Amino acid sequence: MGSLFRSEEMTLCQLFLQSEAAYACVSELGELGLVQFRDLNPDVNAFQRKFVNEVRRCDEMERKLRYLEKEIRRDGIPMLEIPGECPEAPQPREMIDLEATFEKLENELREVNQNAEALKRNYLELTELKHILRKTQVFFDEHEGGANTTESMTRALISDDPNRHMGHVQLGFVAGVILRERIPAFERMLWRACRGNVFLRQAEIDTPLEDPSSSDQVYKSVFIIFFQGDQLKTRVKKICEGFRATLYPCPESPADRREMAMGVMTRIEDLNTVLGQTQDHRHRVLVAAAKNIKNWFVKVRKIKAIYHTLNLFNLDVTQKCLIAECWVPALDMETIQLALRRGTERSGSSVPPILNRMETIEDPPTYNRTNKFTSAFQHLIYAYGVATYREVNPAPYTVITFPFLFAVMFGDLGHGAIMAAFGFWMCYKEKPLQAKKIDSEIWNIFFGGRYIILLMGLFSMYTGLIYNDIFSKSLNIFGSSWRNNYDGSTLQSNQLLQLNPDSNDYLQYPYPFGIDPVWQLAEANKIIFMNGYKMKISIIIGVFHMLFGVCLSLWNHLYFKRRISIYVEFIPQILFLSLLFFYMVLLMFIKWTTYGATPGHFGSQDPDIVKTSAFCAPSILITFINMMLFKHDKNTRPQCDDFMFSGQMFIQKLFVIVALLCVPIMLFGKPYFIMREQKQRARQGHQPVEGNAENGTAGGAPVPASGHHDEEITEVFIHQAIHTIEFVLGSVSHTASYLRLWALSLAHAQLAEVAWNMLLRKGLMSNDYQGGIFLYVVFAGWAAISVSILVLMEGLSAFLHTLRLHWVEFQSKFYGGEGYLFQPFSFEIILDSAGQAEE
Repeated sequence: MGSLFRSEEMTLCQLFLQSEAAYACVSELGELGLVQFRDLNPDVNAFQRKFVNEVRRCDEMERKLRYLEKEIRRDGIPMLEIPGECPEAPQPREMIDLEATFEKLENELREVNQNAEALKRNYLELTELKHILRKTQVFFDEHEGGANTTESMTRALISDDPNRHMGHVQLGFVAGVILRERIPAFERMLWRACRGNVFLRQAEIDTPLEDPSSSDQVYKSVFIIFFQGDQLKTRVKKICEGFRATLYPCPESPADRREMAMGVMTRIEDLNTVLGQTQDHRHRVLVAAAKNIKNWFVKVRKIKAIYHTLNLFNLDVTQKCLIAECWVPALDMETIQLALRRGTERSGSSVPPILNRMETIEDPPTYNRTNKFTSAFQHLIYAYGVATYREVNPAPYTVITFPFLFAVMFGDLGHGAIMAAFGFWMCYKEKPLQAKKIDSEIWNIFFGGRYIILLMGLFSMYTGLIYNDIFSKSLNIFGSSWRNNYDGSTLQSNQLLQLNPDSNDYLQYPYPFGIDPVWQLAEANKIIFMNGYKMKISIIIGVFHMLFGVCLSLWNHLYFKRRISIYVEFIPQILFLSLLFFYMVLLMFIKWTTYGATPGHFGSQDPDIVKTSAFCAPSILITFINMMLFKHDKNTRPQCDDFMFSGQMFIQKLFVIVALLCVPIMLFGKPYFIMREQKQRARQGHQPVEGNAENGTAGGAPVPASGHHDEEITEVFIHQAIHTIEFVLGSVSHTASYLRLWALSLAHAQLAEVAWNMLLRKGLMSNDYQGGIFLYVVFAGWAAISVSILVLMEGLSAFLHTLRLHWVEFQSKFYGGEGYLFQPFSFEIILDSAGQAEE
């Protein structure tokens, strides 16, 4: 339980390991995850450390595994998860076997891929040639048949004069394949470069072809270009080369073309057979690798992590022993000793490891043990700052206060039920959802805070019952304490009517639980009543929350033996808050319990109190302002008291004077005691004195020294002045800051009421079957607005305001947050972070 309310006690240890046993011992400590090693070679370059070659070998193995994983994913082969527990880190001698296995798999796969790519390239060329022979057949038929188009094309190619008589001319041609999107530009370039002296025919290939390099599906077109002369032939070929068109030989004779086509089809069939066999062999290799690749990744990453850690160690002068320094939890010393013993036995070493505690003035890391429930709340605290070593941990209190303050702002039984249902679903489906490893940052935030969401929903349901508010409506469970005694004619002729609490309209006892449902029917003074109620509740909650934070600072002072801080910080702070703001809270309770509709009705049955009670009480706000100004305004309203109890004016003046006297104590108290301590130490020849208990230790572990005797007195004055001003002004501003509980609660209730009145109410008032259709549509809109705005957006707003109240108003009273996190060498953490990086 100590780790829950205060961080674990940490110890700095020195570890001596025999070189042969170091690997196995570090492996056992990695499985344990309770040791944070320090770098004893901070000035040594990463490439000059002892085990840099082993780390490079691990990097190379990881590269090969990533290549295998990429190929496996590309083929859509499922990779089997690790059954049961994670495999242990292999022995150093097993690295050679792993390297040989990965090298063989990579070379085999690369060779298969190269062969498959060459076969696919040949297959592509033969397929393109097949389409060329098919598509160009009609072009050659026209050319050999002497069609009109060919004759006119021939005349255009050999002369500018179309009327000039010419004999039969033999044309040259080239045929090839080009990407379909390049055809327009290709045609324009041919026309301009050859000045129209070529004839282009093209036809699209209907089916897409696979690119051997990228495996993408591309669309191509067959073309044939007729021209005359070697000069045009050279120019045409250069243009084709520039557009990356592929040219193929095409015989002029029909018999040769048919023969070539038959040969091409035969070769394509043979290639299909060979390609199928190649793909089958590649698939078998990848399937075999997919069965073990997860285990291989774990093994390689564990080996790499071990050698990275060993690089933090020092070698002794004999080069036979490794020396390490590490932070360990004091309660786990025996567990760590057992792990080191297991590592020594695994390595076969005869020399046992040595683990010695070290004395240090360095601040240890902060380590709070958490589980899946408390970890989310602990991360909320860490987001503000990691706790100073061994100071009070706010997380266990936040488990209750955080969802409660959220619920005060979000109080609605219906909306809270939606949030609680979502949180319960995530908790119930926890393991299946974790196994899916959804790659969405927003989802991971929601899922990580699933227990916070569940508690916020449950607490919101509770405050919704207190407010008697469910989707802006109320539940009349116990029956209202108010009665309507007006007759029917009066009700019909008057829009607004009042119920008198000092009559038979009120049964003279309150609603058993929460707010009376009759207030949902009130229109003129509903907001006024709810404002007064929620505003006072917010101030009461805020003052108690801040007082609790100041009380937690006392726990810190007692633990760290800061006796002076108790006298000059805690006592003045608690007096200042109590005499001013807690007194204001007491006035609220006095007003609630003493004043009612009739004199003395709700208060005590004491005759004196009944006698002094009047129909209205003095305003608490005006009373508090007059208290701070040392004045008294006569209450001008009839039947109203000037004071709530006898002697109130004297007590208020006394409280203000004492509170004001606390300010100079907070400002000058600690500097005065420090100056006196320094003088006393100077007289005693720097011998320790009682006042130096501020720098003591607790629990046998080093604690942060105050260091006051080394500080300049001017710096102490400045530091104390800043903290005093911050506390005094913060007491006022922080109290006012808690009014956000009232403001957001009011805003949430009004938004819910607007959504009900503008949408669902109109749907419920509609008649006939058309009204049913209209209600269906309206309900969908109302539900969408309720979930998206009133639950999600309003919930996020309330969450952020609750976070601010904890970080600023609550934790500032006792929480330093100047520590650094305990980061143990843990295989579990390393593998989790590596898995998240892959995703």
